[in-house]
Parts: sequence; C-alpha cells; structure tokens
Amino acid sequence: MIRYAAMPDEPVVDDGPDGPKIWSRNLLAFYETDPDLIASVLPKPLEPTEPHVRVNIAQVDMPTGPLGGGIVSVKCRHGDVEGTYDLLMIMTVEGAVLGGRETFGEPKKVGETSLRHDDGEVVGVMSRQGVDLVQIRGRIAETLEPVEFSERYAFYFKFLLDPAGTGFDGDPSLVHVRRTQEDRLRERIDGEIILKDSPFDPVADLPVRKVLEIIYTESNQTQTGQIVGTVPSDWVWPYRHQRYDGLIARLQPVGR
Repeated sequence: MIRYAAMPDEPVVDDGPDGPKIWSRNLLAFYETDPDLIASVLPKPLEPTEPHVRVNIAQVDMPTGPLGGGIVSVKCRHGDVEGTYDLLMIMTVEGAVLGGRETFGEPKKVGETSLRHDDGEVVGVMSRQGVDLVQIRGRIAETLEPVEFSERYAFYFKFLLDPAGTGFDGDPSLVHVRRTQEDRLRERIDGEIILKDSPFDPVADLPVRKVLEIIYTESNQTQTGQIVGTVPSDWVWPYRHQRYDGLIARLQPVGR
C-alpha cells in the first residue's frame, strides 16, 4: 500500500445539535478607532459601519489537542448584512491555518497566543514573528448572565495568486461565514488593550481611541460558510498584501 495513492471519500459525520460540544475560553475586546482608517482597509463591496475593532484571543480544547487562536477584525457590512472583516487570524496549529484559508478564505497565519484567567486577573496575548502584537489585560469586574444563543457574520475573499504573477487565478469569491455562540460563563473585565507595531502584522495602525468593552467567556461556537458570489479582481487585488508577510513588510509604517 502507498499512502499517496487515491483514497475513498471519508464518511460525513453530522452529530446535529445534540452532538458533543467543544468549549473554548475567550477574551473578547472592542475598541473605537478612526473612521477613515476602518474605511481604508475594506475592499469593495464591503462598507464601514461603526469605527470599531474587534479582538478575540481564544484557547480551545480540541479532540486532537489544545488550539490557540487570535483575531483582529473591523466592523463593516455587505449590503444589509452586518458583520466583520478580519485583518489577522492567528492559529497555533498549522492544520487550522490550512483549513481556514483554503475552505473559507480566512487570512490565517501560524503564531502564538496565551490566555490566563486566575486570581481575578485576565491576560491575553497574541504574538507573531517575535512581537506581542496585542495584549489585553484587566480584572474581573462582575459576572454576567450567560448568553444562551447569539450569532454574528464575518466576510472573506477567497482567492489564489496566478502562477504567472500577474493577478489572481480568477475573480475572488465573496464568502459569508455565520458563527453561533452559546455561553456557560460570561464576565465583564475592566482593563486595557495594548498594541505593538510589527512589519508583518501592523494592527497597531488601528490605534485604540477608546476601549468599549472587554468580556471573558467560556463558550461553544459553530461555524458555517457560504459563497454568495464573486467580485471583480481589481476590487481585491490592491488588498492582497493583507494576507502575505512578504508583501506587507515592504510597506512603510503609517505615522501615528
């Protein structure tokens, strides 16, 4: 037997709503930044809404082992659907990077995250290329009522670079991802958000003008995605560097 040979399709397992739940620990923060900065990072047809940045640092107990994740996204909308557009997604496991990028078009990269919750203090850190990009630090202010069900949307552009180096293989697909969440613990955190500059992941270009909310949860989340259409390549091409370290490192930092 040679393992590179053709293999049969794996059976599709649908545990349904009563299947086993995978719980994660999440430190979620929202902050206000400059409206023109939010508008400048959005490819068409996405449009800005509130000038808010969403940061989530998570630790997940997966059946295959622990997984850390971190997301930095901005609020926006596509038509009548409000959601977020992710500028950076850090995963600590390569398999999570590959699955998200190839299936949903998520801008995932391998990095490090940590999340500590003890003695009333909560600290979350997202790191890549030797830089602690985002730190969220605070203390538990109060325990909130867990939210039994919530949903949110995220938007992604799924594309591949043409091997000739002249553009994309074809027009990018616009993907809507729907995420649901069920909490078993929810806490309000009084704290701060600290951003550090990096030539590869310049999230510090979206400065913290006002911390809006910091929440710690233990939650079960689901994700489904759908391609809702394609967009012209020239709408997304000027933003391709958001996904690639080599391209973004060539840019000069924005003055702050």
